[in-house]
Amino acid sequence: MRITVTVDGTKYTDEVEPRTLLVHYLRERLGKVGTVVGCDTSNCGACTVHLDGHSVKSCSVLAVQADGCEVTTIEGLARDGKLHPVQQAFHDNHALQCGFCTPGMIMQSIDLLADNPDPDEHAVREGLEGNLCRCTGYQNIVRAVRDAAKQMSPGAGPEAERIAENKHVGVGGD
Repeated sequence: MRITVTVDGTKYTDEVEPRTLLVHYLRERLGKVGTVVGCDTSNCGACTVHLDGHSVKSCSVLAVQADGCEVTTIEGLARDGKLHPVQQAFHDNHALQCGFCTPGMIMQSIDLLADNPDPDEHAVREGLEGNLCRCTGYQNIVRAVRDAAKQMSPGAGPEAERIAENKHVGVGGD
């Protein structure tokens, strides 16, 4: 099937198998390897991306379901060489160890902050409950999300992610 999807501000048109998962399309076709394959069962959240501004586990979405949509990956967050405030807060608060879960945690945190720009500790833990970290005790992750909330204006969601669309036909496109 032919799909057209805008990923990190660039428009791609490609032929995909109907059964191709969005995570595999992003990684294998577009080279967006920051989107991690963790469990392939939607349990860990490592593959979280934004689909039309809302977090989804890309291992549970078919690439054809993203046809006509905007996808933002961890690679699409930085602007003009500057990290997104949530990325910066994760760095500043040492909110990672091995880093495997970090892309998904950051993407979910941005969605959380778009819905609740000033979450308390409980709200952060609840908002991240679908994302697993096997290394940390989550305390620094919670601290990072709360720090990012302080650093950001309300509305960390789609408007903060949107960049000028490039009418480029993508890698592997016809």
